[in-house]
Amino acid sequence: MGVDNEIKQKAVFLDRDGVINKAIIVGSKPFPPSSITELEILEGVESGIEKLKIAGFKVFVVTNQPDVARGKTSIASILEINEYLQNKLRIDEIYCCFHDGPDDCSCRKPKPGMILDLASRWNINLSESFLIGDRWRDILSAKNAGVSSILIDYNYDEHYETPDFTSTNFEHAINYILKPLNSQSK
Repeated sequence: MGVDNEIKQKAVFLDRDGVINKAIIVGSKPFPPSSITELEILEGVESGIEKLKIAGFKVFVVTNQPDVARGKTSIASILEINEYLQNKLRIDEIYCCFHDGPDDCSCRKPKPGMILDLASRWNINLSESFLIGDRWRDILSAKNAGVSSILIDYNYDEHYETPDFTSTNFEHAINYILKPLNSQSK
């Protein structure tokens, strides 16, 4: 049976820094941890991902990591963090864009390239999928890909696209995603 004949799956796409792990805040702006020693998984993430998996969602991370192109960190450091997160949290795949804005690639959020590529390779139904992010690029990327957008609002000093839902933390976002499913099972 070909992929076209298979039932499409639903997915939750997660930004990395500020969504699954703590971002390093400098001057009201979030930055990624520079090494695995700075990595801190946020409260509720492990149990939230487990709930998504039980409910039948694929879970992906889509993350811009422009500090590689800017020479501020190495690909090896990013991959070490990603491997740890993928193994600890049962993430299906982590997709990184290592480009900077001037590179004008199709994968750097707010462009939808990472989401669309994962959807194609994993047979994902985008109209039944979500993206959880903490920055305007995440929300616009979700809109550009045709998935529902959830903003975890940390009151960063930047403009936001209007998300489909605004959350205070990861657990709140997961409850929003799963609420319709929980209502159906009663």
